[in-house]
Amino acid sequence: MRVFGKFGPLVGAIDAGISNVKFLVFAANTSEVLTYHQVSLKRFSPQEGWVEQDALEILCAVLECIEVTVDNLKKLDINPEDVVGVGITNQRETTIIWNSTTGEPLYSAIIWLDVRTSQIVDNLIKSKAPHTINAVVQTSGLPLSTYFSSVKLKWLLNNVGSVKQAVNNGECMAGTVDSWLIWNLTGGSRGGVHATDVTNASRTQLMSLTTLQWDRGLLRFFDVPIQILPKIKSCSEIYGYISTGSLLGTPIAGCLGDQQAALIGQNCLNFGQVKCSYGTGCFLLYNTGESIVHSENGLLTTVAYKLGPNAPTIYALEGSVAVAGDTLQWLQDGLGILKNVSEAELHVSQVSDNEEGSVCFVPAFNGLYSPYWRKDARGIICGLSSSTRPAHLTRGALEGVVQQARAVVTACNMPVTHLLADGTAAQNDTLMQMQADVVGVPVIRPLMTESTALGAAIVAGRALGVWPATTPSPPVDTFLPSTSCEEREIRRVRFEAALERCLGWASDDNNTEINQDADEVDYTTAVLPSGLFFLGTALLVIIADKLKIM
Repeated sequence: MRVFGKFGPLVGAIDAGISNVKFLVFAANTSEVLTYHQVSLKRFSPQEGWVEQDALEILCAVLECIEVTVDNLKKLDINPEDVVGVGITNQRETTIIWNSTTGEPLYSAIIWLDVRTSQIVDNLIKSKAPHTINAVVQTSGLPLSTYFSSVKLKWLLNNVGSVKQAVNNGECMAGTVDSWLIWNLTGGSRGGVHATDVTNASRTQLMSLTTLQWDRGLLRFFDVPIQILPKIKSCSEIYGYISTGSLLGTPIAGCLGDQQAALIGQNCLNFGQVKCSYGTGCFLLYNTGESIVHSENGLLTTVAYKLGPNAPTIYALEGSVAVAGDTLQWLQDGLGILKNVSEAELHVSQVSDNEEGSVCFVPAFNGLYSPYWRKDARGIICGLSSSTRPAHLTRGALEGVVQQARAVVTACNMPVTHLLADGTAAQNDTLMQMQADVVGVPVIRPLMTESTALGAAIVAGRALGVWPATTPSPPVDTFLPSTSCEEREIRRVRFEAALERCLGWASDDNNTEINQDADEVDYTTAVLPSGLFFLGTALLVIIADKLKIM
């Protein structure tokens, strides 16, 4: 029988997000984080609407995090050999394509926020019969959108010469971030495992929700060759063994997308439980058990988890908000209103919601996701006056996040008694209180902030038989609603009036021209008599400069 140190068996978790990569080590018996290391990632935009990352930078960041964390264990007098396995969780939909012989990426990682595929989506909608498009939605659970991996792969196959050549030579591999990491960590071109899990596969729009396999009808629809795709596995089983570094020989025993990982980390394992993660975007998952529920209100149907090859498949409804924490990041980097996003809470405390100068801010920088699905929307600010100060913009930004999350909760059309919250942006107490106020239910935030990584550790630990079947509930902060129903309704109506004005700003022509025919909105009569001013994001830099000197 194997003997472990004082913390018992340990499980590592690779958390590869859009902003940073982490490697954390958990004590399986207590769910305690013993140590971790984090590396920030860069994003770049070669053209307007394009969002990319360097796939090799992601991989190198993971390798660095593992080595530094193992070194931390040694400094803490903890034996790294007590790490019995590793789980992986990752930003979903982001698409990477590489050469199986050289191991080199054939293009940058195309991030889930990227909208370069807008024209592809439009062409599919125009050229395909409605019943065919409906079949895509019913089979995959996802609407046609720039969001998912399917159209990103189609763009790569159509536009990148080295990708076409690699496909012709039988040397092309494609997948989401998890597949890229698993293949490299288990040997790469020297026998690496090309695999993904059911949750990440369900976000490609190429997998059938019922068979949990790549669907040939979907592959034909998007013209994606099946031979470049990874094998689909459950979330909790051994994928392969790490082939290099300090954890040489350690099994990779779990994998799932970051939002599904947070669902497990928050212990939302029963029908009707719901969590909302606030990171770069905002993502709500509602556990629907073993039932595939198709929303009529703009939500996605997705795989929540499958805890072993023979375990039942659990599904979820998901509401995806494209921009959440990135709104504050934009106020910092784009406008210079915040020196650091952590200042947002102090900033907002300087103003109240109902004082003169309050604004509505819809952060639809690259369109709107759930429940609207309007890629022609763009960011907008309403209600600017001579009393408006930078703090009002910050408060409006937070309001824009929680109101979009409220719309997603409403679209569930199912009972929600409380909302479990996690993610970096959820550490903002003001944001959490505002969320409770606009939704009208308690918002519960665990004090342990690493719910996503914890979920990855849990599925790996269960595959290896070292994680307890049940874990104690962690200590939490609870935010109770503090507004009346009347005030809640006033705020909703005001925000939705602003949101309607943001629609139709981007045309199908490279998303750069205003299209006033969209949604048949007459912007002159809709805005000027009400005394509201609204501007697209291209004008906001000018406004910010003026606000700074008020």
